[in-house]
Order: sequence, then structure tokens, then C-alpha cells
Amino acid sequence: IPKTDGGLLMIILYVLLTLILLSIMVVIHELGHFIFAKLFKVTVLEFSIGMGPAIFTTKKRIKKNKVDSGFELSSEYRSDEVNPDNNAEVKSDRETSSSSDDAPQIPEKTVFSIRAFPIGGYVSMAGEDGSSDDVNAFSNKKAWQKLVITLAGPVMNILLGIICMFTLVGIEAVKDGRLASTVVAEFKTENADGSPYESISDKGAEPLMPNDKIIKVNNVYVFTGQELVYEITNQGYEPVDLVVERNGERITLHDVSFPTIETQGVTLGEEDFKIYAERPSFKNIMKHAFFRSFSTVKMVFDSIVDMIGGRYGLDAVSGPVGVAGVVGQATQAGFSTLLYLFTIITMNLAVFNLLPFPALDGGNIIFHLYQLITGKCVKKEVEQAINTVGIMLLMALALFITVRDILNLF
Repeated sequence: IPKTDGGLLMIILYVLLTLILLSIMVVIHELGHFIFAKLFKVTVLEFSIGMGPAIFTTKKRIKKNKVDSGFELSSEYRSDEVNPDNNAEVKSDRETSSSSDDAPQIPEKTVFSIRAFPIGGYVSMAGEDGSSDDVNAFSNKKAWQKLVITLAGPVMNILLGIICMFTLVGIEAVKDGRLASTVVAEFKTENADGSPYESISDKGAEPLMPNDKIIKVNNVYVFTGQELVYEITNQGYEPVDLVVERNGERITLHDVSFPTIETQGVTLGEEDFKIYAERPSFKNIMKHAFFRSFSTVKMVFDSIVDMIGGRYGLDAVSGPVGVAGVVGQATQAGFSTLLYLFTIITMNLAVFNLLPFPALDGGNIIFHLYQLITGKCVKKEVEQAINTVGIMLLMALALFITVRDILNLF
């Protein structure tokens, strides 16, 4: 966490800001599950913002069908059915149900709550963790409906990231009056401190040249300057093939080399040229926001793949404590930097949740796909056992990362 003149107070504020930002991401994620659960008429028991003891709740009635109508209504609902003035007798649920071929419409409640600790939130659905006699329980819905409900959470995080990216690009366009293209302007000759700099991509058998418009880095298309810089950083630690547009013709430059830098033991490529700017027209703003959004998703996915492949170690992974430090630095750098960080983290949350790992949305998606393909549900005992193991592993990883981040503060 960055050192500031505010000392401990500023550190606490950065931690609180981090918790609030993470909570926003989680609530938006859970809102995705909630919206589609309601669309498919799933019985939603509670939508909670925050964790821990409730400090505020509000209750909204919904209606749901019961397979077994012979249960007793709470006294709260009986008071709605009995008229104390004429002592009208209320029929039992079983008597009422016998007068109709359909299952009765039973008033129930979705509890909306705000809880004490701003560390996320959750949606609780009937039948989410086991079987239920409620025909509107999550477990009793069709496989494709459960799949859509599960996917809706990560998709909402991606949509949030896209909205943030559109906002960020708009701010950059207004502030700077320009956007970065993929056209090479010139090659660098000096560093920021004025010391000499030697470019190498303009040398070799098939060199890059000024006014080349870079179309692809290896097999990845690039449409904006930010995408171009990222792909060179990510792939340019070794020679790459570039597809460029030169004098109106597309050609392929093979084995183009770039300078490399070492960061925390990881070798990265470095672009050794400057690029032309584009005018921030509405069309260009839309183009940059769209492609940079999906480039951010790809960046998160690349990072996970590289970590699994061993290019990055666990040192590259941060928990809430480590994120608080980065949030503090981003806050000092300005709103645009903080917004970009927020965009990356919410995209990260989406991609991470889509991993086919037990207890994550991705793991549950595997179960729903199995049911969709075979027509059979995974036994609840098996599913719960697998998810329990997944939760334990995730908690162990979270504990390890948190302890490591705390130790790194000293």
C-alpha cells in the first residue's frame, strides 16, 4: 500500500475503497443471477448486499407454486386471510388446493437486505444446494435455464467492464483530443531520461518501417494502439510475425525482434516505435471501446493461461490486501487510472468465475452442460462433495495469498 502523508488513515481509506469497489463488482455479478432467476420464475429467497448481520431488510412478495400444498402459512400471512370483524373461517391449504386442479398460488417473500460488512453479496435461491418440493426451485428448472442463470453473473461483469471501457475511452478522447492508432510513426532514439535508445524492429531481414499499419501480431488481430502495445509486450519477448499494410498492400514480416525487459522475473517485449494518433470521432471512440474491452478479457485469459503454464508464478496473483495497494497507487494517479484498474479487475472476476473449477460458476456450468447433453443430473451428493473440495482449495489459496500480501507490506 503506497505511503502517503495521511499515514494510517489513508491506508484505511484505501482498504475501504477497495472493499467498496470489489463489492460493486460482486453485487453486479449476483444481480445477473438474480435477474435471470426472476425471468425464469425461480423462487429467490434473498438478495443481499454485503455479508454478516443484516442492518436493513425489505421484503417483497412473490408467488410460487408448490408441489405439496399441504403446508401451513405463517401467522403473518394468515392475518391477511382472516377478517377479525366477521370471524370468517379460513380454509386449510389442503382444502383450498382440493378445489382446484392447479397447485395453489402461495404468497412468499424475496428478502432484500443490506448487511454490515461491505465484502460482496449473494443471491439465495430455493433448491440451489439440494432438492426441493418447490416446482419453482432452481434445482427443478430445465438444464438450459440453470445454465443461463449461472452464466448471467460473469456476463454481467463483462458488460460492466465494457461500460467502464466506453467511459474511459470517452474521457481519454476529451482529455487528450486523440486516440492511439496502429500505424508506425517513427522509431525511438532516446529514453524518457534522454539517454540513447536503440530500436531493433527496424533492422533485420524483414524490418518494420515507418508508416506501416500493423494488422496482426502473430495470429492476433490488433485494431487500436493499446492492443498493439499489449500484444508486443505479451508476445514480443521472442521474435514474432507481423502482418502489416505497406503502400496499400498487406505483407507478412517474419521473425521481427523487439527489445525485452525483465519485470519481477518475467521477460516481456517492448515496443520500440511511436505510433500516430487518430482523431476521436464517434466512430473511432466506439471502435476503441469495443476492441479494447475484448482485449482486456483476452489479457486476463492470457494471464491465467501463462500462470498455469508456469510463465508467471503465484507472486503475480494478488488478494484484497495486494489489490488495496494497487488501488491506492491508481487513486493517486487519477480517476482514469482507477477506472482502468476497476475495468481490469471486473473482467478478471468474470473470466476467473468461468474457469471449470469446483465451486465457481464455471464448475457449475459443467454440471448443467452434463445434464443438458445426457438428460441426467449429477447426483447431489457428488456435486456437493466436489464443490466442498473446491471451496476448501479456494479458501486455502486465498489464505496463502492474503498472508503473503500482508508480509509484503513490511
